[in-house]
Amino acid sequence: MSGADEHRGTSPLPVSCAVLTISDTRTPATDRSGTLIVEYLAGAGHNVVHRQILPDDPDQIGPAVAGLAARDDVQAVLVTGGTGISTRDQTFETIQQLLTKPLPGYGELFRMLSYAEIGAAAMLSRATGGLAGKTIVLTMPGSTAAVRLAMEKLVLPELVHLVREAVK
Repeated sequence: MSGADEHRGTSPLPVSCAVLTISDTRTPATDRSGTLIVEYLAGAGHNVVHRQILPDDPDQIGPAVAGLAARDDVQAVLVTGGTGISTRDQTFETIQQLLTKPLPGYGELFRMLSYAEIGAAAMLSRATGGLAGKTIVLTMPGSTAAVRLAMEKLVLPELVHLVREAVK
């Protein structure tokens, strides 16, 4: 058994998560990506202790993520939306300022896996992740296909391991 496998086997379950959707247009009824994240987390036995939709506004995103990272009942904040390159997409810059330990491999792997599915358009994603204090923060694009890819290939396979390492 590898060290990573051993760590996964001794990691805390369930993980308490917050889910944020960054969008100027989505509502609770139309937030398919946020709903998909919640479904994946529930299916894996994790808890969603907070869910919110915010406009792509750094003055709202920054305090919301920082506040969630400071909560004792939140171990991971999963963010969907606002990771592109349009003028309104400000999630990347806002989250980067909050990360005390960036995980560049998360975004690199997401883009690599995305490239296999959608080709060169994968370079437009600015998915990022890391630690804000001892809280995992991972962003992903707003499309359901991107959420599915991130959750199945990256987030769920490593979430408990990430949390375990973050609190050491």
